[in-house]
Amino acid sequence: MKLYTKTGDTGQTGLIGGTRVPKNDIRIEAYGTVDELNSFIGMLTTYPIDDETLEFLRSIQNNLFIVGSYLATDTSKVSLQEASILKNESIEKMEQEIDRIDAKLPTINSFILPGGSLTGALSHVCRTITRRVERRLFDLTEVHSVDNQILIYFNRLSDYFFALSRYFTLENGGKEIYWKRHD
Repeated sequence: MKLYTKTGDTGQTGLIGGTRVPKNDIRIEAYGTVDELNSFIGMLTTYPIDDETLEFLRSIQNNLFIVGSYLATDTSKVSLQEASILKNESIEKMEQEIDRIDAKLPTINSFILPGGSLTGALSHVCRTITRRVERRLFDLTEVHSVDNQILIYFNRLSDYFFALSRYFTLENGGKEIYWKRHD
């Protein structure tokens, strides 16, 4: 089988179930942004990070594939496969990981600007892409039903990347950059 199919040459792509939609369809935009986030997480994993965090980031990447599969399925044509359903335990594990990281961090008294360390800044990039995924998902809910677990997951995921950015910055000897109000 060749890598290219030529079926998308006219600006259409296929969903699971066979439905053809424009490549700029909100569903495609949503799972394309999930894929973009997954790529940036992949970049983050190439930096020296502890095994526990690396393992958790890999679990996030796997969950993003689950979400992508969910979003790519036309449920009016086919049923969701078990592999396309995000489990509630994914949210619980995310909350536990946020709490684990946050327990190591000093209290925040101001807004924090992205930066401070390379991995901290890249975690902020992942956070902002996560927020964009969230916006695309809420756009999608105006047209198609989206499992509430997915919406909750991405809200927690942005919190995770915020905590992770702080953790990486401090672990790598960087300093958090606080927003300064101009008078």
